[in-house]
Amino acid sequence: MVNPQLPSRKAYFEVLAAQLPSEALVVTCLGNSSYLWAVVNDRSKNFYFEDAMGLALPFALGLAAVQPDRRVVVVEGDGGLLMHMGALASVGAVAPQNLTIILIQNGVHAASGGQPLTNKELDFAKLAQSLGVAQAQTVDNTDEFGGILRRALKRPGPEFIAASVEVDLQVVRPPEPFNPVMTKVRFSRAIGAPRYIPTTFGGGGMESGD
Repeated sequence: MVNPQLPSRKAYFEVLAAQLPSEALVVTCLGNSSYLWAVVNDRSKNFYFEDAMGLALPFALGLAAVQPDRRVVVVEGDGGLLMHMGALASVGAVAPQNLTIILIQNGVHAASGGQPLTNKELDFAKLAQSLGVAQAQTVDNTDEFGGILRRALKRPGPEFIAASVEVDLQVVRPPEPFNPVMTKVRFSRAIGAPRYIPTTFGGGGMESGD
């Protein structure tokens, strides 16, 4: 059931868009998080996941490690996080100072039809703290979210913000249909990553800067 007292995903995203540093990299999980973020703030420094549940956080962790001078913000869902909980444990162990995690906490698997989580009462912020992410909080309104996010984007992380949202099962239409190859190419160019050149029988490699 939709709780009318909780903010929408879009309301949180509008706050994020207003506070996001221009050089920050944003990784979004599959479903409405990617589609809606493209509607609110499409930019070349966004990496949109599609049909890869639970892999936004592992990807963002690696990205934070290789781009230490940029703030990396990842938007993951509570269902996706439960699928790959080891990624959050890795964040606690590695402790990347430039990583901010925003968890969309709606208590359901929205991308697959709204099936409830096995434990909707799980306290993800306390779970993150137990895994070594000390700066972890839960919010249920955009004012509090804005204040915590403002501090999180300015101080060393990692940061974990569990944002309680209303359930939104209606699929959002992005500005343009996602093309995974173009998403990768556009993002790679934005961060100055070399291009991968495939070969017919495997054994491809990265483009040389020579």
